[in-house]
Amino acid sequence: MGGFLVIDHVSKSFGSLRAVDDVCLEVGPGEAFSLLGPSGCGKTTLLRMIAGFERPDSGRILVAGQDISHLPPEQRPVNTVFQNYALFPHLSVWENIAFGLRMSGRPRDEIRGGVDRMLELVRLSEHAKKRPAQLSGGQKQRVAIARALVNRPQVLLLDEPLAALDLKLRQHMLMELNTLHEQVGTTFIYVTHDQGEAMSLSDRIAVMNAGKVEQVDGPEALYETPRSSFVATFIGDANFFTGTAVEHQHEGYVRVMVDGLGSPLVLSNGAVGSNQTLKLMVRPEKISLTLNRPPSGERVNAFPGTVEDIAYFGSHTRYRVRIGEHRVIAQLQRSRFSGGGIEPPRGADVWMSFHPDEARVVRLEDAA
Repeated sequence: MGGFLVIDHVSKSFGSLRAVDDVCLEVGPGEAFSLLGPSGCGKTTLLRMIAGFERPDSGRILVAGQDISHLPPEQRPVNTVFQNYALFPHLSVWENIAFGLRMSGRPRDEIRGGVDRMLELVRLSEHAKKRPAQLSGGQKQRVAIARALVNRPQVLLLDEPLAALDLKLRQHMLMELNTLHEQVGTTFIYVTHDQGEAMSLSDRIAVMNAGKVEQVDGPEALYETPRSSFVATFIGDANFFTGTAVEHQHEGYVRVMVDGLGSPLVLSNGAVGSNQTLKLMVRPEKISLTLNRPPSGERVNAFPGTVEDIAYFGSHTRYRVRIGEHRVIAQLQRSRFSGGGIEPPRGADVWMSFHPDEARVVRLEDAA
């Protein structure tokens, strides 16, 4: 294995619960890497094993080639930023940041220089003498990050660090973390259940479910080419169709008979074999709505339907359209609706269409 941080077949159980199940991951030096998944998927347990707060039942954890699996937390080249900040309320900002250096017995000049540099980095120099109770939530989080970074860890672990902040402050802190990561170049391991946070912060993301890693990829690849229905629904919204490949066409296109749709659709995927059962995914923003049938052709999937519901979100509008036995979600910018400038009301008859290249296979199996 050639990664900087290596998770090598790591498993952890609590009684009969398999919290982490044979996980293998490699994280590069200086990478911003997220562990993403719902509550109980194993991401926090995995982070705690990297930190040394839990021991794996099997497998190894290596940093820069050193097996740290059985080292106590204080001997590991990692530091952790917790959701609740864990600041000392009786100490000033300056003293909170200096605490770890003092415990390590560093020289006084080194402590002073290190703390002052961290205060400048997180833009809190003018708050150095304040105590945590005098700070905002975002400022407390920056103190916690500075305290973790001042010891120059090889890996910084961030355990849902923004969960306690309101929406606007979370968005601001995400930009702060991005900038901070670029400046310090430390490897970040970020644990979150919020796909927006992971997508905006990460070079790569490991999506976890039931103790296993479903997919590891960059944000764009996870969104555009998810490998499972779980990843497709956890990273954004998705429409699903199940059907059987019935006919191959030229240039890698295949016709698929979809359950409950009434007519076949065309898929761009040359790897699909005839008579294979498929589960397909189409993102809502890939779908167009028109009052009139779009031009026919083998490169257009078009189906008539009826608008059942409309939700306006400012930047876009979401339509729920009943098409055969399916309820399909389409997400459109106002300028994208091709209806002569008139948006369809509830109950309107419309045509839903999408290009074959916009559908993705998220499950493939032989038909029974």
